[in-house]
Amino acid sequence: MNENQTVIVTPIEQKDYDQWLPYWQSYQEFYEVELLDEVTEATWNRFFNAEIPVHCAVARENDRILGFAHYVFHDSTWAIKNYCYLEDLFVDPTARGKNIGKKLIEYVREKAKERDCDRLYWHTQETNKRAQRLYDWVAEKPGVIEYRMPL
Repeated sequence: MNENQTVIVTPIEQKDYDQWLPYWQSYQEFYEVELLDEVTEATWNRFFNAEIPVHCAVARENDRILGFAHYVFHDSTWAIKNYCYLEDLFVDPTARGKNIGKKLIEYVREKAKERDCDRLYWHTQETNKRAQRLYDWVAEKPGVIEYRMPL
């Protein structure tokens, strides 16, 4: 990344698929999952369906995408207003350490504020220490433990 270039965060565009897909696949590899092609296709299409509250923002340096944030707005039993869930965050390994993840989180935070959400939240793996350094810097850790049950 050239220090003279400005990284901006914008909504993803249809033309971005070929740059987004390898990052999406790398993200899955990191978390040791392999989603079906149908899931990837559905996820991509949701970003462009105004009826579905699933969104994608990308960090750009000129025409190059450096990372993405996927986020979802949803109702909650704990609040009157919506919550915003930052479901996925990924930055190109060659661009890490340059506040791109922070810029993506700040973008999602602004979108959540625009929607008058009560909360922005996300999860990460206990082993993802690098991401936790960023998260500890920008947010609070409430001590919640997640459990999952396959269906």
